Amino acid sequence: MGSIVPGYEYDIFISYRQKDNEYDGWVTEFVNNLKRELRATFKEDISIYFDANPKDGLLETHIVDESLAKKLKCLLFIPIISQTYCDSKSFAWQYEFCAFNKSAKEDRFGKNIRLASGNVANRILPVKIHDLDPEDEPLIENELGGVLRCIEFIYKSAGVNRPLRANEDHPQDNLNKTYYRDQINKVANSVKEIISGIKNFGSPGWSAPLKEGSFIKTTLNSSSKSIIVLPFENFSPDPDQDYFSDGLTEEIITDLSQIHDLLVISRSTAMTFKGARKKIKEIAKEVNVQFVLEGSVRKAGNDLRITVQLIDAMNDTHLWAEKYTGTLNDIFNIQEKVSRSVVDALKIRLHPEEKKQTSNLRAYDLYLLGRYYWNKRTEKGLLLSIEYFEQAIKLDDEYALAYAGLSDAYYVSAEWNYLDYETAYQKARELAKEALLIDNNIAEAYATLGGIADNFEWDYQKAESFYQAALALNPNYATAHQWYADFLARMERFDEAITYINQALQLDPLSAVKNYACGLIFYLAGFYDKALVKFKESLKLEPEFPIVRFQLFLCHFQKGLMTEAIDEYQKVLVNDSSLATYNNNARKIYDTDGTIGFLNFIIDLELNKPDPSSRYLAIFYSLSGNKQKALDYLEHNVKTYVTEYQYIKVEPAYANLRSDPGFLALLKKIGYNE
Repeated sequence: MGSIVPGYEYDIFISYRQKDNEYDGWVTEFVNNLKRELRATFKEDISIYFDANPKDGLLETHIVDESLAKKLKCLLFIPIISQTYCDSKSFAWQYEFCAFNKSAKEDRFGKNIRLASGNVANRILPVKIHDLDPEDEPLIENELGGVLRCIEFIYKSAGVNRPLRANEDHPQDNLNKTYYRDQINKVANSVKEIISGIKNFGSPGWSAPLKEGSFIKTTLNSSSKSIIVLPFENFSPDPDQDYFSDGLTEEIITDLSQIHDLLVISRSTAMTFKGARKKIKEIAKEVNVQFVLEGSVRKAGNDLRITVQLIDAMNDTHLWAEKYTGTLNDIFNIQEKVSRSVVDALKIRLHPEEKKQTSNLRAYDLYLLGRYYWNKRTEKGLLLSIEYFEQAIKLDDEYALAYAGLSDAYYVSAEWNYLDYETAYQKARELAKEALLIDNNIAEAYATLGGIADNFEWDYQKAESFYQAALALNPNYATAHQWYADFLARMERFDEAITYINQALQLDPLSAVKNYACGLIFYLAGFYDKALVKFKESLKLEPEFPIVRFQLFLCHFQKGLMTEAIDEYQKVLVNDSSLATYNNNARKIYDTDGTIGFLNFIIDLELNKPDPSSRYLAIFYSLSGNKQKALDYLEHNVKTYVTEYQYIKVEPAYANLRSDPGFLALLKKIGYNE
């Protein structure tokens, strides 16, 4: 019997040292009891690999790796942790435990599974039958990469350390107060929870822990070490001082984000709660964190008074509150005090990383203004941010963060077509490199260089190394997760892309852009129903997001739901002032001339616009079957770096072009070598 998940040989692999079964057959009895409990827990049959007879196992003449590879292709691995199991020279340790731990990291689900509760479980589910020797626990924890958490079957009394039996003579004397039947039930329920998480992999609302990689050193998967910094309220007499309180909020978020074992909700999501009159517990639940930091700023002239309090929203308790007074000259010390106080309150070890700051307070003030307007993402806001970052650099030409900010401003301006793309990309590249010459630990600069290498230079190996460098420096940088996920999707590495975009959403759950990016990855992977859910979520967060309407149209079109597709395209027309008068004609054209007639109709509409979209035209022509016209516009898009030309390899609308020599040549031109 195979696994309930296609592509796997078994559901469960039981690993043990043969000597632990020789005395009284404890492992065999455990497996038989577990099978009975699983039959009472699951609707379907669950398969278990258990080598009950060592004589039927692998001999010295067998090729171990190849013989075990198929059997280890399972959903869960249950090691029976005994006094003898943690032996790096043993067969079970080398060829079963370590082998599964390695393979699970690399398969499509990863080693850690997101559960329905939002918690995370490891696909290695240890069952412990002895207290371990002091040197053994570090050995197994080092291999697992975390604290050893087991379901214990240990009978413990004075001088006794043995496995718990199914029928104990004196159960009341067990110091652990555990009962065999209860522990078997716990194992079965844990198996059910993990397998349910595996079966829900990639479903709407699913959020994956970050996959382990050669460059990424940490994961962010525990809501018990998570925090949102709410926008500091401006209690200053001058409402124009909002940028200062917002800037202080951003700086504290940035400082806390350097702590690799703390999940910090990103600024863009945090700022959605500015002015909101929601209860702390509601906010924490909405973004799935335990801790909330809130505060206020009074700034009058050069004098500051900052009040901060940290709240455990899960338990509805105040952990601490503090007031900081001083002048603008003390601002950096105040930020550091607040950050370290949060760390101490959460009892998390601080991993300090040197960060280059400026001693010029006016330059710092200008930097905060630059970030404030950069985050608006409007053309006016981005142009203002460029001005402020440039002024900050004039005052302190060694201010690395200001160079990184200016690089970001040029890069995003190019991406949003607010500035000439070639000039803006070149400036962004030079400025990012300048920032790193001053301070080579700035994640934003590496992410921007990754975007430039990816979208402008077509050097995908270099792009990936930059994205990974950004995430290694700051695992809380949601934008780097998003950009890397987008990159992975275009490389057809969809499982990894889904993992990283869900990490971005975990850090920035109320971002319309990141929800859209998640929907786009699902769309490119062919998961249209999941894409529709994320696109609609994006529209809830930002109703005026026209590109989302177009993606909804494409999703419905690919599903063959023309009524829904036309409904969405009519909404695209309504939002386009140059085409709004044609809104009512779309349905009539389809009813009269069918799908091809409808596509020709919207092609004519696009061509008659003052500024036709070459991306839309390439897609419309491809869907209508006019391959040459589609290729002509794709050539134009690549030549002029039109936004989203990069998706041509995975865009479902180009399915009928995949084998065309012109299309293959175009892929090769932009570095997508087959």
